[in-house]
Amino acid sequence: MTERYKNRADNLEGPAAHGFAITPSNTDALPQTTRALYVGADGDVRVALVSGAEVTLAGILAGTLLPLRANKVLATGTTAGQIVGLV
Repeated sequence: MTERYKNRADNLEGPAAHGFAITPSNTDALPQTTRALYVGADGDVRVALVSGAEVTLAGILAGTLLPLRANKVLATGTTAGQIVGLV
């Protein structure tokens, strides 16, 4: 398959090019800083953002895409499931 955009630089306005499953953890950083999180099961999501701020996003519905630059999804305060990091 031809990749038409392989010679273009990634930027935060373009679509994600990679994804990974996230297991919330209070200690472990994500393997990469995200450009978005996909939430597959309803609940709250507590994240540590690249600024260092920790915030809880309450009542997130399944199928929601959150445009967040996060480096952690914290176990304490996260009740949502099937979270995917997009980069």
